[in-house]
Amino acid sequence: MDLVVCGHTHMPFNRKIGTVRVVNAGSVGMPVGNPDAHWLLLGPGIEPRHTAYDFDAAAERIYATTYPQAEDLALKLLRPPTEEQLLEVFSRVELRP
Repeated sequence: MDLVVCGHTHMPFNRKIGTVRVVNAGSVGMPVGNPDAHWLLLGPGIEPRHTAYDFDAAAERIYATTYPQAEDLALKLLRPPTEEQLLEVFSRVELRP
């Protein structure tokens, strides 16, 4: 079976499309749902993993930078969108045949 590993949606999934397995670990910095860092262990199988993550400390480090959108980024980190909100955004840009 072919495997495609993708990302950038911040939402973990593991789906089979035809004969292709498509997986997304989720997000380390702004996960949806479980507030841990999401990642995959790939080997003979596909194992979704979660690691505890100190979001408050990460937000403080972001605030301390000179990044122009530091406040917005830190707030997104501390209050990520819900799965329902993210699905609503994705549905507006969904590719249709």
